[in-house]
Amino acid sequence: MDTPLDSASTPAYDDVRTAPRALATEAVHAGRDDLARQGLHAPPIDLSTTYPSYDSRAEAARIDAFATDGAELDGTPVYGRLGNPTVARFETALARLEGTESAVAFASGMAALSAVLLVRSAMGLRHVVAVRPLYGCSDHLLTAGLLGTEVTWTDPAGITDALRPDTGLVMVETPANPTLAEVDLRAVAHACGSVPLLVDNTFATPVLQRPTEQGARLVLHSATKYLGGHGDVMAGVVACDEELAGRLRQVRFATGGVLHPLAGYLLLRGLSTLPVRVRAASATAADLAARLAADPRVERVHYPSIGGAMVSFEVHGDPHAVIGGVGLITPAVSLGSVDTLIQHPASISHRIVDADDRRGAGVGDRLLRMSVGLEDVEDLWADLDRALGARPGQPQVKGLHQAMS
Repeated sequence: MDTPLDSASTPAYDDVRTAPRALATEAVHAGRDDLARQGLHAPPIDLSTTYPSYDSRAEAARIDAFATDGAELDGTPVYGRLGNPTVARFETALARLEGTESAVAFASGMAALSAVLLVRSAMGLRHVVAVRPLYGCSDHLLTAGLLGTEVTWTDPAGITDALRPDTGLVMVETPANPTLAEVDLRAVAHACGSVPLLVDNTFATPVLQRPTEQGARLVLHSATKYLGGHGDVMAGVVACDEELAGRLRQVRFATGGVLHPLAGYLLLRGLSTLPVRVRAASATAADLAARLAADPRVERVHYPSIGGAMVSFEVHGDPHAVIGGVGLITPAVSLGSVDTLIQHPASISHRIVDADDRRGAGVGDRLLRMSVGLEDVEDLWADLDRALGARPGQPQVKGLHQAMS
């Protein structure tokens, strides 16, 4: 049974929501509560890039207000880089699901993370403390200092000692990509003190955990993954308090990393089935993880205690042969779609990370990462079983001409 969500305030529908609602209900209705009163059932897609206004003095005042604190503009939109009504619906819904005051959407997950780093750097807080593993491109962005940041890598126990006067952010990902390692978010948040904790919640989604309830101040999603859920939209989003959201909107306006309205529409639609998809895929993933753990061709299986649809496993044989041997499962980067995907992190998603750092974080050369979809578990297992090859002691199947000779 879903537990009721708290009553975080989002202006799009405060006047119609009168009581806390369960996660499944919010997933369907958040960001859409005003539609029936407008005589609508499906949310409209507003594709305008600019909006007419005959009162330029009022427009100037609104733009001045935005420049002050980045608050969402009241009234008619001004320009697509300042905001879009369709995207705002998705932001409202995601904030409700994560239990935050606000959410700010971007063109990709990396654009979202970049905006957070730029906000903190602009305040003179360029130092980041981070725990490996992270998504490979997140790791690279921090390590390379492309945005002028400096990173100290540590384990969760070392966070407090790693903090400096110029530390602007602590970043963790749990379950982590691709090892599915978990951290105690409440303990990490305590170790951060007054430094904001950012949690990449892409793998878990708000269905499995809500990091702000454990003390995080920012929650990052690659919305390309489970929030969209169908492999046809690229986006990122940060859920946070309104003060941080205002600064993020200002960076988004200045840098142009805006989300297209059609993507916002698809994401809002994806949220409506998020709880159903995550729970169904998680049940199949748990089943496959158990079968893999009992298989002699598999050295080790990683599956998080909170569940989820991601499974990572290390094979005794050649991982590239498994990638090349699947048929039903798609060998591709990314995750969170309705179909099952498998990839070799050391070759793709984490290739950009230094090899020693990669291995030190548990991303070995024989590790495979699988994003379980909504197919039947028996069909998926049959495909994996073939791709894993012969079991130890099992005779190789000869060709027909050999068997007849």
